[in-house]
Amino acid sequence: MSSPTLPSGDMTSGERPGPGRVERLWVKRAHRGAMDAQTTIELVPGRGVAGSADRGGRRQVTILEREVWDALMQELGSDAGPETRRANVLVSGIDLRKSRGRVLRIGQARVRVAGEVKPCERMEESVPGLRALMFPEWRGGAFAEILEGGQVSVGDTVAWEDAPAQRT
Repeated sequence: MSSPTLPSGDMTSGERPGPGRVERLWVKRAHRGAMDAQTTIELVPGRGVAGSADRGGRRQVTILEREVWDALMQELGSDAGPETRRANVLVSGIDLRKSRGRVLRIGQARVRVAGEVKPCERMEESVPGLRALMFPEWRGGAFAEILEGGQVSVGDTVAWEDAPAQRT
């Protein structure tokens, strides 16, 4: 079985270096609760997304690439919205793969990518086959620690503040 690819081709070439754009935002008010769409969210250093049920630790904010989500839905023949992924921030134009340790400016905030979000059983409950397709190449998105807080709004610029590390 071949590795899934994005519509633009090879997933290892980093074809979306940014800058990118914030496409959508969500806050989760309760564990296993609905994702509430927002036009602006507040990122709080050391805590996470203001008003979110999941706060603190290293997983303070979760980020998903629109291009990856669109490719996943095309592969599965599904029209499920990106809120299904349960991430806080949907971005476009930025490649999150293997970005652990990199610093990303999102609107007024700065975050350091701490790792890859591993898809949970909720993905399979939402769209059969989704969980397995999300595992390769960071397709489940990234989680980050908030270094500098601030507002993030739909339409804000998203850009790396550091040079990319060599991908292995």
